[in-house]
Amino acid sequence: MMESQIIAKSRLAFVLLILLEVLLQVSRPLFAETSHATARPPNIVLILADDLGYGDCGCYGQTRLRTPNIDRLGKDGMRWTQFYAGSTVCAPSRCVLMTGKHTGRCLIRGNSKESLPPSEIIFPEILREAGYHCGLFGKWGLGQAGSTGTPLKKGFDDFLGYLDQSHAHNFFPTFLDFKEGRKLLRNIVPNESEMGAGIASEKIDDASEIILEQALDFLQNHKSEPFFLFLSINLPHANNEAGNRGTQEFGFGRYAQEDWPAAEKGFANMVEKMDLQVGRLIDRIDALELGESTLILFTSDNGPHHEGGHKDTFFLSSGTLRGSKRSLTDGGIRVPTLARWTGKIKPSSVSDQIGCFDDLFPTFTELAAASQSLPTDLTGVSLVPTLLGNPEQQKQREYLYWSFYEGGLGQAVRSGPWKFVEQPLGSVPKLYRIDQDPKEEKDLASSEPYILTKMKKHIADAYVPGNSPWILAPSKKSKE
Repeated sequence: MMESQIIAKSRLAFVLLILLEVLLQVSRPLFAETSHATARPPNIVLILADDLGYGDCGCYGQTRLRTPNIDRLGKDGMRWTQFYAGSTVCAPSRCVLMTGKHTGRCLIRGNSKESLPPSEIIFPEILREAGYHCGLFGKWGLGQAGSTGTPLKKGFDDFLGYLDQSHAHNFFPTFLDFKEGRKLLRNIVPNESEMGAGIASEKIDDASEIILEQALDFLQNHKSEPFFLFLSINLPHANNEAGNRGTQEFGFGRYAQEDWPAAEKGFANMVEKMDLQVGRLIDRIDALELGESTLILFTSDNGPHHEGGHKDTFFLSSGTLRGSKRSLTDGGIRVPTLARWTGKIKPSSVSDQIGCFDDLFPTFTELAAASQSLPTDLTGVSLVPTLLGNPEQQKQREYLYWSFYEGGLGQAVRSGPWKFVEQPLGSVPKLYRIDQDPKEEKDLASSEPYILTKMKKHIADAYVPGNSPWILAPSKKSKE
């Protein structure tokens, strides 16, 4: 080979090496942005409070209740200002969360003893198929003992807590449900119900602490594999069986000397206890050096309660919103929501993206690189773009929908800035512009007939009658 040809080939090789290096440099940011899909998928930790209001946390404006650990999630991650629960009461909200379908389409639409059937796919089943180890610790409410809806039959590998909602009222029960059996506790509960509800006369074993310890052990045992941890705390829900003393199961703690009603001192202590448990879970994640590989999402199942002698107005638990648990105004369904994923979610970021519980199914499965397995009837969309700081890529839903089956029934729709509320069912519907009127005080139904008609079309599209008794039919009284 001639010397000139050798030199030419050497120069060509050198140029190709330079071009290759340039291409690598350009592509690195892209790979970094999509690493959740190309590398090992992140662990997912979902913390669900029970009846915690939009205004009950310091990072949402609360000044008297102490929530430093929950607030820390907002400082280290993202605080959502327009995130909604699936319903205004417990069981349907959790059904929306697990099935990814709003209450016009999901199976369990009210508090009941119903159980999920095998045909109703929930996202932990998809996560487990994608290689996740799934654990539930705390309140379930979607499957009774021996039914097809128990956690181990619905995608979870580990479970300790309460299958039945009324059982979860009792913080010192005689047993906890454990896998497909029971874990006996030393508490004494006279006249205990078959499901485990009641009032302990001897409080020895604090169920909430036992549940938390099991969750902490789960982290330790599965730190080397992708996992989904669902910590479903039953605080600050009242023990309804205890009447007006329902918030006083743990005493008053540091609030004993406050000049407040006993029910309010007890409630404040319950909120602080919940916050301390959240802090212990966060600390364990960080001690195991899992922060950069773990999404932590904290939220609540509905708005604040007014039970056990507690008044939701005492601490302004709905914050700047109107209504509370069982109301379809935002105070009953908009909930505190915080997300942390170290190195992925921008610290101290605030999102006004509208989101809801049914969005979490597609969000979590996308993070798990399991979106190809999604059921075709989901009503939510993935919020991954918002979480990762790419709001311009976020798909927007046409509307969010809620139906309610207690009292006089009701339904509501949120579409962009507009909110439609018909509660009780058959009453004159109200139309609000939420961005200008967050308390939903100025009814614009008469001045915005086009928007009102559009919202009614959303209602007609969203609602499909469920199994009895989950059928919306206005009462004669409401029609009158």
